[in-house]
Amino acid sequence: LNSATKPIVDRKKDMILVSGFNVYPNEIEDVIALNDKVLEVAAIGEANEASGEIVKVFVVKKDSSLTKEEIIEHCRKHLTGYKIPKRVEFREDLPKTNVGKILRRVLREENDAKLTKTSEKTV
Repeated sequence: LNSATKPIVDRKKDMILVSGFNVYPNEIEDVIALNDKVLEVAAIGEANEASGEIVKVFVVKKDSSLTKEEIIEHCRKHLTGYKIPKRVEFREDLPKTNVGKILRRVLREENDAKLTKTSEKTV
């Protein structure tokens, strides 16, 4: 494998599969980034029994008045139903590589670990 194939593999791995539909994280992120109150955003897939995965977004606020409802409403205006995030989590920052690329993999791993802890508590 040459290094030119790696970004494609990474992007494919980042793809979110909602009820059989491919959702590209960049599309969700680009729409949410249009909101002036958003500094940074990253989208991942979160496991879901009903649909396989749901869209979850991590948002760093530029304006502290930004609400989850505002983000969802903004997405409703610009995205098809299955692409609208079902979960929004605000963070102080997003994990990045040393060149500033957002590490969705780290967000997925942290999120999966949180979900595992939550499901262990409910047993």
